[in-house]
Amino acid sequence: QVQLVESGGGSVQAGGSLRLSCAASGSTYLINLINCMAWFRQAPGKERERVAHIHTSSGSTYYADSVKGRFTISRDSAKNALYLQMNSLKPEDAGMYYCAARFAATRAQCGAGFPYWGQGTQVTVSS
Repeated sequence: QVQLVESGGGSVQAGGSLRLSCAASGSTYLINLINCMAWFRQAPGKERERVAHIHTSSGSTYYADSVKGRFTISRDSAKNALYLQMNSLKPEDAGMYYCAARFAATRAQCGAGFPYWGQGTQVTVSS
């Protein structure tokens, strides 16, 4: 199995920055298969939405329109870690942020169908 643990959430004023981290642990075999990792977020009363994902096999990334130009997703395979640099934060960015991972044979598959999820880290943005 694979365990994902997020960290780095917190409270910040609008315009500020946070860097989220996601550490993967567990089966080395399964971790080495993972080539697609994503960040999702869920605000109270709203559906969970995909914020960004990275497909390391193709080098492709995806960002939700609402975060383009402000958030950057990156992965350090040597450390089994995923990051989300969030700049120019807005109150609407607040929510619980989740890390997710999967093996995706094609980049088209990278974005949904994640079997591995973290417990989440809370982000609060005050205006």
